Amino acid sequence: MSEIPVGERVQFYRKAQKKKQAVVAGLAGITEDYLSQIERGLKTPAMPLLHRLARVLNVPVSALLGEPAFEEESVVHPVGRILQRALTSTAPTLSDRPLPDLVELRERVNALWTLWQTSPTRFTDAAPLVPPLVRDVQCVARALRSASDAAAMRRDAHRVSADLYFFLRTFTKRIGRPDLSLLVADRGMVAAEEADDPLRVAVAKWNLGQILLSQSEAEGAEEVTLYAIESLRHDLPSDSHARAAMEGALWLVATVAAARRGDFWTARDRLREHALPAARRSGDGNVLWTVFGVPNVGLHAVSVEVEAGETTEALRLADDVAVSRLASLERRTTFALEVARCYEQRRDDAAVFLHLLTAEVSGPEDLKYNVLARDLIRGLLKRARPTYAPQVQDLARRVGLLAG
Repeated sequence: MSEIPVGERVQFYRKAQKKKQAVVAGLAGITEDYLSQIERGLKTPAMPLLHRLARVLNVPVSALLGEPAFEEESVVHPVGRILQRALTSTAPTLSDRPLPDLVELRERVNALWTLWQTSPTRFTDAAPLVPPLVRDVQCVARALRSASDAAAMRRDAHRVSADLYFFLRTFTKRIGRPDLSLLVADRGMVAAEEADDPLRVAVAKWNLGQILLSQSEAEGAEEVTLYAIESLRHDLPSDSHARAAMEGALWLVATVAAARRGDFWTARDRLREHALPAARRSGDGNVLWTVFGVPNVGLHAVSVEVEAGETTEALRLADDVAVSRLASLERRTTFALEVARCYEQRRDDAAVFLHLLTAEVSGPEDLKYNVLARDLIRGLLKRARPTYAPQVQDLARRVGLLAG
């Protein structure tokens, strides 16, 4: 992955288009001084602001983040091309061994999800497991497609396929292959519909909403998720625990979409009026690996306030988030990074460093491969006081920003 900081990328595209700082800052809804600090690496833009800057500069967000088109340019794992071949293979059967049964495949998919959400080294641990599982699931689905007396087994196979494709949506994005994310999201939708499973159809739309957000399509993400909520209410009983959890997860996507549009009041209303009541009904579960519950709603509330620039309120809300109840280490890492960004806005570098260390505990690989987290560390390298500058340099070495 290129080590050009985000701010320098913003500056490059702004100057290439011969746009003045004042113009870009005004259109993005920030001050000229704040944009100057971003371009000089003194501030790290949060995702909603990065999306606004991308729209103003008419470039994809991936261009500002420096996300690679192919994995060999990435600092993550060289599994993307292998996975692409597995996803596009047309081999009808496994030639070297019998087809695995659906119970085995279900166990492998569940184990992969568990590893991804609980292992601090989830990138390294998951990478060798994914391509063979993709091949096996696709081969079984193809074999059952032509069996005239296997309707129930086909539905089970579609459920397993959907759950695997849901995993692949987040995995492909994290390993630097956003080009594959839309492919697997589409396959997940098809598999969920073929399974005739309303809950999994809702998860498929939740995944699509996430992709649309990553592509700066906030309006599209809102449309998809709000429609999915209405469909879910029609298809599942009101007392369903799973329906409450899935509705809440969809409301969180709609909340992020509103914040990306700069409509923070709508974002807050959706959290208070919809997501939080759903979390109280469902409890802190992990329905279809969405990690929805009261702590995740709290995390999103903090994020909304950080994006709105309300750092005092964000920190007040952060104090009430029961981080230990989050089922996913990735969510814990995300929370620590959100708080770090909040403290960066307040120019409290010691607190930024402390929360980066907290993020490293739960997700050392996330910290290593997260572009904005790396920018936070770069900023600290420039500003850290002598009393803790050596510790900041050690952190930068651990994530590969400085030579060992």
